Amino acid sequence: MRLALSVVFSSLAGYFLAAEIINWNSVFLLFIGGYAMVGASNVYNQLLEKNKDSLMKRTLNRPLPANRMTYIQALIIAILLTIIGVTSLYFLNLKTAVFGTIAIIIYVFGYTPLKSLTPLSVFIGAIPGAIPYMLGWVAYSGNFGIEPGVLFMFQFFWQFPHFWAIGWMLDEDYKKAGFKMLPTGKKDTATAFQIVFYSVWTIVISLLPISSYTGSLSLSFMGGLVVLLLGLFFLFFGIRLMKNRDDSSAKNLMYASIFYITFVQIIYIMDKIIII
Repeated sequence: MRLALSVVFSSLAGYFLAAEIINWNSVFLLFIGGYAMVGASNVYNQLLEKNKDSLMKRTLNRPLPANRMTYIQALIIAILLTIIGVTSLYFLNLKTAVFGTIAIIIYVFGYTPLKSLTPLSVFIGAIPGAIPYMLGWVAYSGNFGIEPGVLFMFQFFWQFPHFWAIGWMLDEDYKKAGFKMLPTGKKDTATAFQIVFYSVWTIVISLLPISSYTGSLSLSFMGGLVVLLLGLFFLFFGIRLMKNRDDSSAKNLMYASIFYITFVQIIYIMDKIIII
């Protein structure tokens, strides 16, 4: 539920950023559609990884490996959630439903099987993970342009330090199931450097709306300053992980990354309201 709500929060943030007049029926449809699509993706994922989930401490108590639910029951739930999700998003507009469907397809048929084959799975998984933020903008506008593109890029690059921090903490557990989550396959300086590298790019992209090249997605100087300070806070924990290379630093980075993206999204919205 926490994961689904965080994804829905990103979608709603994108909607409020785009909206000139808020339609609460649309907000409701976006909430239901986004929540159902995330749920469907997770169920499909757990259907495909039932045996692997039983090998990891963090997942062995999930309904399928714990035998609290049958395969058929889970499949029915996944299909129902998909129908609810796609239908809700379709009532907003066709593009929103299409992007939502693409997110499920890439997550289930791209990211999930690749986790056992290559660390590049994280790059594939970052695509559906970045769609929700831009989805909200498309849900309101019905169009995909530079504005949702920037929102997509921001959330896309943010995911690397976030999920590599998780992968660092759970490396031993992931390896039990044969998952290759870290870019070098090891908790080493090279992995930590990549975390810092992508953190820097995330910060750069977060500041793009200060320029005049992001259409109607804009950010004031003061808003940009706050976003920059949040970025430096985020970067600090990435640098500390590169220095210490321990699980405690990775855990702190994970929490910092959640704090960072949540408050950047809030600052974007507040900045828009204040300027208007």
